[in-house]
Amino acid sequence: MPLLLAVVLVVLTACGGPFPQSALAPRSDFSTSLDHLFTNIFWWAVVVFLIVEALLLYAIARYRARPGAAAPKPVHGHTALEIGWTLAPALILVFIAVPTMRTIFETAGNAPEGALRVEVIGHQWWWEYRYPTLGIGAANELHVPVRTPVQLEMTSADVIHSFWVPRLAGKRDLIQGRINRIEFSADSTGEYRGQCAEFCGASHANMRLRVVVQLDTAFQAWVDRQRAGPTAPAKGSPAELGQQVFRRSACIGCHTIVGISQGKVGPELTHVGSRATIAGALFPNTTDMLRRWIMNAPSLKPGALMPPQGLSAADLDAVVAYLQSLK
Repeated sequence: MPLLLAVVLVVLTACGGPFPQSALAPRSDFSTSLDHLFTNIFWWAVVVFLIVEALLLYAIARYRARPGAAAPKPVHGHTALEIGWTLAPALILVFIAVPTMRTIFETAGNAPEGALRVEVIGHQWWWEYRYPTLGIGAANELHVPVRTPVQLEMTSADVIHSFWVPRLAGKRDLIQGRINRIEFSADSTGEYRGQCAEFCGASHANMRLRVVVQLDTAFQAWVDRQRAGPTAPAKGSPAELGQQVFRRSACIGCHTIVGISQGKVGPELTHVGSRATIAGALFPNTTDMLRRWIMNAPSLKPGALMPPQGLSAADLDAVVAYLQSLK
């Protein structure tokens, strides 16, 4: 009884939810194609399972040992049966292979004319996005318009990564010196979670990402905000003091803020205050989490290249206020 109860509890955990990274709830043409292929193969597997189990149960019942029954006679072969069980799996494989190849070509990444191009660069352990036709960039949070073809052109700045947003697109490897592509068109607005799906080092599991699918007007408003320079802090405010601390600290060597610094090691911070997450989409962009991240990033994300910052409490508060003002 305890064993049965344990099995029931384990099975019920599979129904708990929510499942933000489930590939079984597609929200784009790409993921819908994969879902249809999965469903097709699943039902072929069900048919094969039912036939095999039915034959097995029949054989067990029909040829079971009985008291007083004659000894079974050896059978050396059955030509028709052997031909049948050779041809049947071959035909099933054909029925699986044809839609599989069709889906591979459908999701090859060939975008139609006028698709939104986004260059994706994987870093240990964060994502960089560049919109060459729009003249803007972003980090970790990818914004795209709904019902618009989007082509991701992906490469890596270091080791091999893999872009995966189960409800929209993926998986596709990012390899240094090579461009791989994904093309998709999201059919619903919302925020979709993803992550790196190729082991890439100590914080591979912490290399998260978010895709924000927006209406055209909301997406254009986001683009306009990204094109604008950072908001100048008010005179005498904590944010202005934070800007001064930022200028004289190690931050300026790694991060870019338009008009302030041109660092290339870490994510651009020009509009970091408008992002919902920090640290490779790992933590919420809150005051407390931002403080903890600045003071000792490696303690929160193993392998993080950002060293602990030896700031005083007053300087730390000022830097946090400055970063939160960058919207």
